[in-house]
Amino acid sequence: MKKLKSYYMQVRNQQQSLDRKWILPLAIGSICSLFLLLLTNLASSSGQTRLIPFSVYGFRSSVFVESKINPVSVSLTVSVSPPPPPRLAYLISGSSGDGQMLKRTLMALYHPNNQYVVHLDRESSPEERLDLSGFVANHTLFQRFQNVRMIVKANFVTYRGPTMVANTLHAAAILLREGGDWDWFINLSASDYPLVTQDGNEI
Repeated sequence: MKKLKSYYMQVRNQQQSLDRKWILPLAIGSICSLFLLLLTNLASSSGQTRLIPFSVYGFRSSVFVESKINPVSVSLTVSVSPPPPPRLAYLISGSSGDGQMLKRTLMALYHPNNQYVVHLDRESSPEERLDLSGFVANHTLFQRFQNVRMIVKANFVTYRGPTMVANTLHAAAILLREGGDWDWFINLSASDYPLVTQDGNEI
């Protein structure tokens, strides 16, 4: 047991002496490095750029980049006009009994820059189509901008088969022939109602 204790004490003393051996070289190396940096700083005080950006008495303000920058007044006035709003072409179609809803949808969607074609199919009564035709022809806003048209010769439209496509193509042909330039074509029914106006305001 005594041999084991003496062996342990001997190993421990060797370990402590090894731990202390690195302190002296570190201290000497640090002192030498500081001395060399101080000499370099003093030697370059004749007007050249110093390696250490401070003097013995504190920081020098001329060392910092911000003190050498003069603000330059740059006027960047770029006049970029916004692109014109898109021009839309609408087909609003309905069936029997949709006359009032079609008028309501047309008025909610109306904007002078857009083009409109309205259509009541053959299932609607002649009186209903005549009422819609009179509404389109006699409305002062529509008369002023001449951008609302009605398909007078009603098409037979079923919601299965090619008749709906034929009616859409018929309306697109009218808009291309009479409606001038437009960017997008939108096909709506009388029951569609917008959440915002054409200018982006809530209805």
